[in-house]
Amino acid sequence: PQGIGSPSVYHAVIVIFLEFFAWGLLTAPTLVVLHETFPKHTFLMNGLIQGVKGLLSFLSAPLIGALSDVWGRKSFLLLTVFFTCAPIPLMKISPWWYFAVISVSGVFAVTFSVVFAYVADITQEHERSMAYGLVSATFAASLVTSPAIGAYLGRAYGDSLVVVLATAIALLDICFILVAVPESLPEKMRPASWGAPISWEQADPFASLKKVGQDSIVLLICITVFLSYLPEAGQYSSFFLYLRQIMGFSSESVAAFIAVLGILSIIAQTIVLSLLMRSIGNKNTILLGLGFQILQLAWYGFGSEPWMMWAAGAVAAMSSITFPAVSALVSRTADADQQGVVQGMITGIRGLCNGLGPALYGFIFYIFHVELNELPMPESSSGGSVAAQYHLQQNSIIPGPPFLFGACSVLLALLVALFIPEHTNLNVRSSNWKKHCGSHGHPHSPQAPGEAKEPLLQDTNV
Repeated sequence: PQGIGSPSVYHAVIVIFLEFFAWGLLTAPTLVVLHETFPKHTFLMNGLIQGVKGLLSFLSAPLIGALSDVWGRKSFLLLTVFFTCAPIPLMKISPWWYFAVISVSGVFAVTFSVVFAYVADITQEHERSMAYGLVSATFAASLVTSPAIGAYLGRAYGDSLVVVLATAIALLDICFILVAVPESLPEKMRPASWGAPISWEQADPFASLKKVGQDSIVLLICITVFLSYLPEAGQYSSFFLYLRQIMGFSSESVAAFIAVLGILSIIAQTIVLSLLMRSIGNKNTILLGLGFQILQLAWYGFGSEPWMMWAAGAVAAMSSITFPAVSALVSRTADADQQGVVQGMITGIRGLCNGLGPALYGFIFYIFHVELNELPMPESSSGGSVAAQYHLQQNSIIPGPPFLFGACSVLLALLVALFIPEHTNLNVRSSNWKKHCGSHGHPHSPQAPGEAKEPLLQDTNV
């Protein structure tokens, strides 16, 4: 088989690390280009760009997932990484084309889905929650140093060098997939013919949403995912811009914030997640993560000083345990040959949030008149107090209105998650799945009986 060695979690980890390291380098330059390209209604335009990207991802994710079941994971890893990184060199060529291609790249912005399918093919059920945590932690690790490196190089040598370096790392990722990544889904585990037909129901993004109500446990999980991921998606799309422009963080401060948050998230998603899963169980881990997320969003919403953002960031790291824990729970809800159906449902919910969340955050910023038109871009942390005072004059009661809305949404998610049972009867559930959904998924290797392919993490360029 093509590739180096046997398929392993480490192949998937390297693919994720290189992709998001490349995008992490562009954190500071992207904020500058966004403000220069859309000097009026910056948050609103950022929300619309990310919203279009998320909706396109929602529409395409079921089809890409079904095709990867037929044609294998490697080709779709290559496809998703290539098109996700395609906008990078356009940043300096044409900012308008850069943002346009970012929006359109949402069709293929499902790298995490394919990576988790890859991991599920090669791990057993008892190993899967740790494997999910490792991939999630790698996503955080890729952002520990890259924004700081990008900010330093941009200041010392100009943003053009940063864009060239990010492009080179993206090309390295593509070459690694071509040369080193082996296929995880053997030919004998795929449908009878290489070009097996894909039914419209498998590719229809709305079909999975219609099936959600047919199973009470999956319905509760999907509602929890929607209510908790909606503010998460919106936050990822605008938070660093919010820190830079409204809270007065310098480029170096934003990079340091991301690094600290990344390090704490790595610890939370490996050591803490493992301890919690063993000691308090899957469901209670999810509830604890949602509780931390509520605290974090409320702190962001009422915080008016930079130190408050740092304190809330530490809480945000603990809230990152939610999605690996949900992934582990989802992996137990269906039999091996029905995992494609579960994957389609969760991917559909996640893609919908990726579209609605950024647009919703941008709109709430807009209606509360949080604008950047008159606010100069601070070049040092000393400008933080000026920016904070300016922002307090704009809106003294609630500095960050969308984050407070997000806290209310996650509170509802916590109430719904209380009704999810801790243990499920797989035999009974498997027959229910086959009754309601039919055989739309494809069987995978027998050593992966609770395969879950959805990381429930934002596939985002920070």
